[in-house]
Amino acid sequence: MNTRPTPAFVAASYFALAVGMVAFLMGLWNSSMLLDEKGLYFTLLMYALFSAVSLQKSVRDRSEGIPVTSFYYGICWCSIILCVGLLSVSLWNASWALSEKGFYGMAFLLSLFAAIAVQKNTRDLSTTLDRLKSR
Repeated sequence: MNTRPTPAFVAASYFALAVGMVAFLMGLWNSSMLLDEKGLYFTLLMYALFSAVSLQKSVRDRSEGIPVTSFYYGICWCSIILCVGLLSVSLWNASWALSEKGFYGMAFLLSLFAAIAVQKNTRDLSTTLDRLKSR
């Protein structure tokens, strides 16, 4: 079974990650929010990206029979739910226009999806290289 991702999908994944993160961060940079609010949104993005990659790896490990403790697996799910929940509550309570809230929400979700895709591609490419080396 060939699990090697195509170069187009790899490039699209990295491009989506860059677009999502840059858009989110440019929105923060250009906003009139206080520095502590900017810090909250920045930290949420970084923690969410880490959580999404960690969750994807845990799910993939389990599906391939690699041991993952239930505790760590649960922490991964709690972390991603916490990040999305905190962003949702923050955006809901923000006094911004609906278009601004949508912008931050979509840039955040694009970044999460792309981080998962990049991690998947990285793993698929390393797995393929390991198989080729073992031949």
